[in-house]
Amino acid sequence: MESLVALLTTNSSLLALWGALLLHWVLPIPYPLHPIFIWQRLALLIAERVNHPKENPSQRILAGSLAWFLMSGTVLILLFAFNQLVWYQTIFQMTLLWMAIDWQTSAKLGKQFNQAYNLEHKGRCRELLADHVNRNTENLSLLGLGKAGAETLLLGYGRNVIGVLFWYAIGGGIAAIMYRLAISLARSWSPSREQFRFFGLPAIRIALILDIVPLRLFALLITLGQNAKNAFHGLMQQGENWQLPGPGWLLAATGHKLSLSLGGPAMYNQVKMERPRIGGKIAPASLHLAQIQQLMTSRLWCWIIIESGLLIIFHGLA
Repeated sequence: MESLVALLTTNSSLLALWGALLLHWVLPIPYPLHPIFIWQRLALLIAERVNHPKENPSQRILAGSLAWFLMSGTVLILLFAFNQLVWYQTIFQMTLLWMAIDWQTSAKLGKQFNQAYNLEHKGRCRELLADHVNRNTENLSLLGLGKAGAETLLLGYGRNVIGVLFWYAIGGGIAAIMYRLAISLARSWSPSREQFRFFGLPAIRIALILDIVPLRLFALLITLGQNAKNAFHGLMQQGENWQLPGPGWLLAATGHKLSLSLGGPAMYNQVKMERPRIGGKIAPASLHLAQIQQLMTSRLWCWIIIESGLLIIFHGLA
């Protein structure tokens, strides 16, 4: 016990990591007060000002690029300025990671959605998903709701926990919060919405670059264990079929590991979009959603333990 305390007190990165995880579970930030919520509202307000549908596509792409760099660059400059002023670096890094990570939302959504889905309460399932996806949910069948729920949980855990922790290991709290802000911009200005078809392209391309390494590493971690051969084979076959390579690997690995059918057509702004079908042949049921929750939880803790070990090793080498 004494050696563990000594390790935490001498390794500020490790202390900030576990401190942020503890804070996130003990003292979660209410969503209406969360900086991410405010950031998303600000993003939509800026888009209303500078995204003009009558302009040609190249001008809208340029406007989207400038808006992205204006918002992200301003925050990055402020964070570096604060970083030079704070007295206690560990507390600063822990606070940024605490604001960036969001495990509880996916866990809570998974529990509530699974309860409603088990009772075949389609209205409640649609209501729960509406705030977490850009696609239309009002006409989703029970099968469509199962697929949408599974995909939402996987990407929520992948981006809001794994991606955040990966970038924290790379660049500390500043990198973690900047990654989360970039992912939020990609969702707020998603090109799947007609009004952001061109304006949102720079944001989604930047998110693609930031996502590809952490989500692919997590997908490989998911394949380990039971049914590993089938999961890895399916990942290699279908991982590149999805529109975005990072999420594609994550969905393919989980779909083949649990033999679940994911992907397929989806409605965005009342327009049907054809998406690849990936994974196995079984339509997600309540049991499978619970399996996804269990699989994600076990792999998230594996990731945290591995990252903690790497932080210890690099601290010892420094």
